[in-house]
Amino acid sequence: MAEIPGSGADRYKVFVNNLVLMCSIGVRRAERERLQRVRISVELTATAEAAHPREDRRRVINYEKIVTTIRQIARSGHIDLCEGFAERIAGACFADPRVAHARISVEKIDIYPDAEGVGAILERSRPV
Repeated sequence: MAEIPGSGADRYKVFVNNLVLMCSIGVRRAERERLQRVRISVELTATAEAAHPREDRRRVINYEKIVTTIRQIARSGHIDLCEGFAERIAGACFADPRVAHARISVEKIDIYPDAEGVGAILERSRPV
């Protein structure tokens, strides 16, 4: 199993849990015709060099920017797959050079009445 960058003893993570947005997502015709609720969670692990942000706002991974970006992607037009949505989020997160690893979950939450959600989890690491 490959080691996650920034996974040593000193770790710094930033997360967004269970952000629920209305989104045009899915390959079925009915999904293209109406918005549906999608739950997104993101966990970012900082590089070793960025593992100690302390009280310096200039050194933190900004979760407000992450939420804003996710909302922009959701509003940008139809997305076929949860995997594609997650890939776009990951790409935006890696625009911050302090991000070493990203774990993104995208769930459609109203598809099956007997399931809390269906979707995809994507994990990506910055190439070393």
